[in-house]
Amino acid sequence: MCILIDEKTRVIVQGITGRVGSFQTKIMLDYGTKVVAGVTPGKGGQKIYGVPIYDLVEEAVEENEADVAIGFVPAPFAADSALEAIEAGLRLVVITAEGVPIIDTIKVLRRAKQRGALVLGPDTAGLISPGRCKVGVHPHKFCIRGNIGVVSRSGSLSYEVLKSLTEAGIGQSTVVDLGGGPMWGLTYVDILKMFEEDDQTEAIVLLGEIGGMMEEEAAKYIHEMSKPIVALIVGRKAPEGERMGHASALVQYGRGTAKEKIKALEDAGAYIVKAPREIPNILKEIL
Repeated sequence: MCILIDEKTRVIVQGITGRVGSFQTKIMLDYGTKVVAGVTPGKGGQKIYGVPIYDLVEEAVEENEADVAIGFVPAPFAADSALEAIEAGLRLVVITAEGVPIIDTIKVLRRAKQRGALVLGPDTAGLISPGRCKVGVHPHKFCIRGNIGVVSRSGSLSYEVLKSLTEAGIGQSTVVDLGGGPMWGLTYVDILKMFEEDDQTEAIVLLGEIGGMMEEEAAKYIHEMSKPIVALIVGRKAPEGERMGHASALVQYGRGTAKEKIKALEDAGAYIVKAPREIPNILKEIL
């Protein structure tokens, strides 16, 4: 098995006619993802790569029985796009836009909770269940099907780790990128719970970075888990007060340091590594 998406997942792409949306849609289709519809207001009735385009998400869902939406929509419009998908009853909404205002994110997450929908992002690379389905921008040539779950805050870090795993012949069940923050939908704890319950996933790779307390919250849950966790935290040398890439990758008032996160995860029983190339060796030892 895998989590969140599989070969049966039916996907709607919001912003499908834009430069990024059309480019990524073609890649997802070529990978085998069932992209059943696209949404771009004002372009309903057209097609792209054989995929029908609608003006409204509600129309696309009704006619195509979709269950997941991914939005390639600019940050100022990302919240409205996500809210439309949530109201249409989609179970998972993926927000790729970076720089979505926090107040907009709060509105989306509040409504998603009320409607029972899951939100991945904002500023996420999406997710991939290798050999089954890809909803996002992960370079699938770095992925092979297997039994290792991967969850990360950083898309680029996950790409590097996936390359190391695949070159070592270690496949993945599902790879999930939570996004760059500073506020998230799905968290480490949410994804760890899913991996813990997934029969195929035998071990999990957790990729973290400085800033926030999400890794520390994950450590509390890891105490309860039966599956091994290999963790890599980047940003050991990051100076306080300097943002390191993501909006959330920021050490402030002495909190959110790599040292704190590593200690919390280590105390919880996770195997700590210092570089992506170490992860395959640890996994081979513990499995």
